[in-house]
Amino acid sequence: MSTDLPSGEQSLESRTPEQAAPTPLATRAGMWSDGSGDTSGYGRIVRPVLFPAGSEPPYGSWYDGAIARLSTLLDDPLVRVVLDRGELTFHVRRDKLTDVMVNLRDDAALRFELLASVSGVNYPQDAGAELHVVYHLQSMTHNRRLRVETTCSDDDPHVPSVVRTYPAADWHERETWDMLGIVFDGHPHLTRILMPDDWVGHPQRKDYPLGGIPVEYKGAEVPPPDQRRDYR
Repeated sequence: MSTDLPSGEQSLESRTPEQAAPTPLATRAGMWSDGSGDTSGYGRIVRPVLFPAGSEPPYGSWYDGAIARLSTLLDDPLVRVVLDRGELTFHVRRDKLTDVMVNLRDDAALRFELLASVSGVNYPQDAGAELHVVYHLQSMTHNRRLRVETTCSDDDPHVPSVVRTYPAADWHERETWDMLGIVFDGHPHLTRILMPDDWVGHPQRKDYPLGGIPVEYKGAEVPPPDQRRDYR
């Protein structure tokens, strides 16, 4: 799995803390994203898409102890740490994801036994890391919550499966592959779970056509969303 980036490009995950200021990846106009029909009436809204900045220690609460413990168990396990709105996120490289997750589950000082969800996000402007995978963990022992995030590129959409560590990830990884095309290497049965087996493409990718299939309802035809009225 190659992690090389195009010449001159640098993904968010590879930036130093000094470079990790909130980074605008895109600007959206209206209630929805650019390119779709805005039927909300909020066409004058302009919003940047920002990534939170990397945080610096001390973090407070139990966060510092958990980071220190993980760092003693693994060599350089974290790309960066984000503490935003009281929520802690560990950004890790995909080649270290499996080891990080095993230690987060098994170490007595960490003990994140529950994987609540696995989801994918597509950021086309994040060159070299267009696809993000987000894991929500909970420690039932210590009553703590943690988010883990890793990335891969459009050209190499592979991330290690965590099903062997967290069996509950099975259907979540299948849905993420189905919707976004992220391949979870080592998954026992990576097949579609929402779309038909012969469906072409992955509907939650930002480059996937919006609508495109007219819907018939009791004799009336509803056009695809991108062909409806625009109130801007």
